[in-house]
Amino acid sequence: MAICAYVTFEDPEGGDDERDLALSAWREAGIDGRVERWDDPAVDWSAYDAVVVRSVWDYILRREEFLAWTRRVESVTRLLNPSPVLETNTDKTYLRELGVPTVPTHWSSEGLPDWPEYVVKPAISAGARDTTRTADRDKARALAAALEADGRTPMVQPYLDMVESEGETSLLYFNGRFSHAVRRLPMLAPGMTYDDNARAQLRTPAPDQVDLAEKVLTAVPQPLLYARIDLVRLPGGEPAVIEVELTEPYLFLRYEPRAAANLATALRELL
Repeated sequence: MAICAYVTFEDPEGGDDERDLALSAWREAGIDGRVERWDDPAVDWSAYDAVVVRSVWDYILRREEFLAWTRRVESVTRLLNPSPVLETNTDKTYLRELGVPTVPTHWSSEGLPDWPEYVVKPAISAGARDTTRTADRDKARALAAALEADGRTPMVQPYLDMVESEGETSLLYFNGRFSHAVRRLPMLAPGMTYDDNARAQLRTPAPDQVDLAEKVLTAVPQPLLYARIDLVRLPGGEPAVIEVELTEPYLFLRYEPRAAANLATALRELL
């Protein structure tokens, strides 16, 4: 039986509600999954057939330490997703190099475009941390400047009303194969309450969304155990990438009955 590490972080709140579902599916696929903290110095990573990065949600506070850990692990065993992928993906400046339609982004506090509303966030972030929506151009400029003063790269984007009507569509792929897609509810809409049971809904992606997501995936040369491609529609109706989640994405395993088994099958294939 293959032995794989399911890598998380020290989370006193136990926020990873996908862990048990994933590990159960791994067992059914003949994989012994063991939970490990990425920063636990006592772990012998070479004892694992593969090390699977999952809920490492504190990496944004310790990115360089986390990336050094990925390189150490990859020197002794298989890391999924691979270290070069994680290094690129943990800084959202990768969006500048995708070569596909993305949400318009201004990368400086200077010369902000004249948009009705702005979303300001740092290039290294997760879960809408340090993200602000504002209609005040001066406030958006000040927020971006504060990020720069802190040594962080700002991302300034227009707020897209389509997010509230169309929603964000997340397409999930395991070992390059489509598993399922969900419509994610807007996190920055006025009065939005985040009911976990209604955080997303299964949806069938449109052909143009599938084409765009798969164009992004084919540009990644390394094998990916998991990939989540987050898309929105621009005012003209065309799909655009808002984010490519290859590090520690929520996989919405509870929303599709076959999703956990799809993930386990993909891991078995890569082993």
